[in-house]
Amino acid sequence: MKKIFQYSKIGALLFLIVVMVSCKKSFLEIDPKGKLIAKTTNDYNMLLSNLDFVNTYTAFGSGMAQAPMGDEVASVDPYFSGGDLRFQRLFKWDDIIYEPDEDAGEMSVPMKNIYTFNKIINEVPNSVDGTEQQKKSIAAEAMAGRAWTYFLLINYYGKPYNATTSSADPGFPIITKADVTATEFTRASVKEVYDFIVNDLTTAIPDLPDQITSRIRLAKPTAEGILGKTYMFMGEFDKALPHLNAAIADLSSSLITVGLYNYNSAFAPGGLFLPIGMFGPSYPVVVNNQENLLAKQFINGWTFTNNELVISSQTAGLYGASDLRLNFYSTNAFFGGPYPNGMLRRIGPISSSIGLTVSDLYLLRAECKARLNDLPGAVADVETLRKNRMPVADASVPSAITTDQVALVKFILDERIREFAVMGYRWFDMRRLSVDPVYSSTVNYTHTLYNEDGSVNTTYTLKPERLTMQLPRKVIAQNPGMDNNP
Repeated sequence: MKKIFQYSKIGALLFLIVVMVSCKKSFLEIDPKGKLIAKTTNDYNMLLSNLDFVNTYTAFGSGMAQAPMGDEVASVDPYFSGGDLRFQRLFKWDDIIYEPDEDAGEMSVPMKNIYTFNKIINEVPNSVDGTEQQKKSIAAEAMAGRAWTYFLLINYYGKPYNATTSSADPGFPIITKADVTATEFTRASVKEVYDFIVNDLTTAIPDLPDQITSRIRLAKPTAEGILGKTYMFMGEFDKALPHLNAAIADLSSSLITVGLYNYNSAFAPGGLFLPIGMFGPSYPVVVNNQENLLAKQFINGWTFTNNELVISSQTAGLYGASDLRLNFYSTNAFFGGPYPNGMLRRIGPISSSIGLTVSDLYLLRAECKARLNDLPGAVADVETLRKNRMPVADASVPSAITTDQVALVKFILDERIREFAVMGYRWFDMRRLSVDPVYSSTVNYTHTLYNEDGSVNTTYTLKPERLTMQLPRKVIAQNPGMDNNP
C-alpha cells in the first residue's frame, strides 16, 4: 500500500511541475541589484498582470499550512505515516513546522509580492507616459493587493484579533519600502497590522476601477469585499456589512462573468463539471473560474492525489444526501481502498481558490446579517448559495433555525465548512471564532488519527498558543532582535 502511495505522489509531483511551469509568466523581473526594470506607467500596469501573483505558495505535493490545521479534517494510517514531515507537524499542531535552514512558503511568497507591491506604490507616481489618474489607479491596485497579502500573513503569525488585547499582541512587521538591503525588522502589533490593512483598502477604493475586468486585477467590488471580510475578522460586523453589500451589488456590472455556478446544471448530463474522473469534476482553473473575484490559489495535493488528509466522519455528516458538493469527494484512497467510518477524500479542484470568491461573500454577509439580527436577510443569502449547490427543494434552511439567531449563525458556519472543506478556510474561521464568547464552542480543538480499521490511534489537542504559527527559525536567526511566538 505504501509503495502505491509513493508512486501516486511521484505522479502528482510530475503533474504539478508541469502545471506550475506552464502557469509561470513573469513580465518584469528583479535584477541582481534588486531594481525593477520598469520606467513607464504601462510597465507598472503590466507588472500587476503578472501571473506570479496568482500563486500564493510554490511547494509541490502538499499545500498551504492552513489546510491540514482545520478542525474539519482527520487522518488515517498508514497514509499519515507516509506523509511528509511538514504535513505531520501541521496536523499535530506542533510548535515547530520548519527546520532551521528551511524557508516557509507561507511567508516567502507573500513577502516577494509585498516587495513588488511596494515598488509599484512608491515608484509609479514618478513613472512616465501615463496620466495622473492611471498612476493613481495602478498604485491603488498595488495597495489593495498589499492589504490582501497582509491579511494572509497576520492570520498565520498574529494572534486572532481581540479588541481588548490587539494593541499589545505581536503581529507582523509592516514593510512599506522595497529595499532588498533591509536586514532589521520589528513586529507591529496585531491592531497596527489590521489598521494598516484597513487604511490601505479605504485609501485604494476611490481610485480603483469600478468594474471587474480581470480575475487577477483588483477593482472596487473586490477591495470592498476584502475590507468587509477584514472587519468580520475584527468582529466589527456593523462596519463589515456596508462593504459586503457594495461588493455583491457591484457584481452584476462586471465586464466578465462573475457569479455562482449552479451545480444542478453543472452536474447534469452534458454539464460543465462532467465528466468526473479520478481527479474529480472537470472544474475550471482559477483564472477562468466565474466564482472568483480575485484569483489567488495554492496547488493543493490534499484535494488531488494525496491520501493522508480526509474530512472527518463528523464533517461528512454535515452534507445532505442530495448535496452536489459530494461530487468532489471519494470514499476511497487514491489507488487504494475505502476509508473507515465514512471519512471522505477530497478529489478536486486541485487549485484551491483563496483570494475572494462569490460563495465566500454570500456566506460572510449571511453571517454578518445574522449577527446583526437581520435573520430573514441572513436566510436569503445562505439559501442563495444552497440553491446553487443542491436541488432547490432541499436548499431551505430548517424552519426551526430561521428564527433563532445563535442556531442560524451556527448553521451558516457549518455551511462554510460544507463549501470550503480541505481548502484552508476553516483554519482562519477557527481563529476568529476562538475569541468569540458565543461561538468559541463551535470549534473542535482536536485532531484524530485513525488506524486502518477505524479505531482511534492518537488524538492531538490544539493549544491556544498554536492558533498562531511560530515564525520560521531561519527568519528569527536572521533578525536577532525579533521575538518569536511562544
